[in-house]
Amino acid sequence: MAPLKFCANISWLFTELPDFHLRISAAAAAGFQAVEAAWLYESDLEQLLRAREAAGVELVLINTPPGDIKGGDLGLGAVPGREAEFRQGLDLALKYARALECKRIHLMAGRVPMGSQRKAVAKEMEAVFVQNLKYAADILSKEGIMGLIEPINTRITDPRYFLDSPHQAAEILEKVGKPNIKLQMDVFHWQIMDGNLTQNIQKYLPLIGHVQVAQVPGRNEPDSAGELDYRYLFNTLERLQYQGYIGCEYKPLGSTQEGLGWIRDYCTHSE
Repeated sequence: MAPLKFCANISWLFTELPDFHLRISAAAAAGFQAVEAAWLYESDLEQLLRAREAAGVELVLINTPPGDIKGGDLGLGAVPGREAEFRQGLDLALKYARALECKRIHLMAGRVPMGSQRKAVAKEMEAVFVQNLKYAADILSKEGIMGLIEPINTRITDPRYFLDSPHQAAEILEKVGKPNIKLQMDVFHWQIMDGNLTQNIQKYLPLIGHVQVAQVPGRNEPDSAGELDYRYLFNTLERLQYQGYIGCEYKPLGSTQEGLGWIRDYCTHSE
């Protein structure tokens, strides 16, 4: 079985350093061959490019812009009336992805609008999301880029997020019907919303284009105290021949470097 591939999420790791270009270098020095990030858009693109090239790492994932965070946005993909802003954000994400040779973009669904009830707007939001995903799929396919949708748990992390389960995501992907739009599995969110990880991973693996990991419930290192046995989960992904990257999207309990023992242990045991 081929060993799994890990990438450092530099929006969560190496935050001891203030700038993304410095975190790219730190990730490479720690042994990572790839990185991912949420939003890089306040960073100088040329500086990021120089850092990535100097470090020799791959940038494997970025998110579309969140919209107006102070105004309550967290993505716009499924938000009615914000379609033009979603497309503008997609253009910006594509600019960065093209320059940095990033082949995956997380197309953020967004939140149920304030003052609205989820059940009352669910059908409209799904229709908007499907339409926006189809539009994005056609744009991204010309660049050889994969679009991803990620369920985010609504029990702890974000009660108003529209897309909150792998089952909902799978139904939306079926309606989109585009081969370059895939499912992003954040094990942290899946465990909180549904559990049943072994069966869900097996069921949805053909749809999965990216994986992220963190312990539950603290969202810390995979080997920290919590509900999940990551050695078993990694073995499961190996057995199922998952070929993509696994993003390390967690909050280090101490310094980032001190918390990387789990990945060194995995690499030692997989050799």
